[in-house]
Amino acid sequence: MTRMLDEADDIHPLFYGAPKTTEFKKLRKRIVQNVREAVDQYGMIERDARWLVCLSGGKDSYTLLAILYELKWRGLLPVELIACNLDQGQPGFPATVLPAFLEKMGVPHRIEYQDTYSIVMDKVPAGRTFCALCSRLRRGNLYRIAREEGCSAVVLGHHRDDILETFFMNLFHGGRLATMPPKLVNEEGDLFLYRPLAHVAEEDCEKFAAAMHYPIIPCDLCGSQDGLQRQQVKQILDGWEKNSPGRRQVMFRSLMNARPSHLLDPKLFDFAGLMRNAAGKNEDMPH
Repeated sequence: MTRMLDEADDIHPLFYGAPKTTEFKKLRKRIVQNVREAVDQYGMIERDARWLVCLSGGKDSYTLLAILYELKWRGLLPVELIACNLDQGQPGFPATVLPAFLEKMGVPHRIEYQDTYSIVMDKVPAGRTFCALCSRLRRGNLYRIAREEGCSAVVLGHHRDDILETFFMNLFHGGRLATMPPKLVNEEGDLFLYRPLAHVAEEDCEKFAAAMHYPIIPCDLCGSQDGLQRQQVKQILDGWEKNSPGRRQVMFRSLMNARPSHLLDPKLFDFAGLMRNAAGKNEDMPH
């Protein structure tokens, strides 16, 4: 039997001070349901596993951490969690914020310093975006840390809108139908990568983190560049959503309803081997 919300005796500190409003309770319930749905649908649970939960200090990763602890509190997530922040050496990064927060919340954690910022600034030509190299360096370090901590999975805070935006970036700029999957295995084959917020709307993450007054840390490295492809795609999607509310969710559902026979990729469907049914020939036609 699962516990009810807000039982003060055993609720996790991440939820101390949560608003008592009906609106917030509905928001929290919706996010919990979305995350549980993704965890179950994509088979993320290995009993007694250990997850490295990546915490950037943004609204999404705070929401991820809190909801995973809620699921553990309800007895629905039988895994061990360790939060991890990778301090990438960005100038002005408030290095004490996350350690202090995690200590206060009683969350097991590891803070790792790796100056990938200097590498990115040195290697990326002027005018080019930093995201690809920054992400690759970050991911490599997180995989290493996961191995050192005995974790079987690296858990990221990408939400529904991140996944949808990545799909359109690949469509518009990459010439392929692809996005960030909720679950994959790394190239070495020894670690899972999970995205439990796959079904959660960005707007819900923003409302949740703001209501909980989590100490948000902006990513100044990415935010300092204008005209990023992702920002352009986001503006397009915002326009569609404004004109047709609910459009984002409809488009997201399409990613879960692919029909290879109605696309054009011969590697996914054997068009060359497609045969007519002989029994369906018109009887008036000569044999």
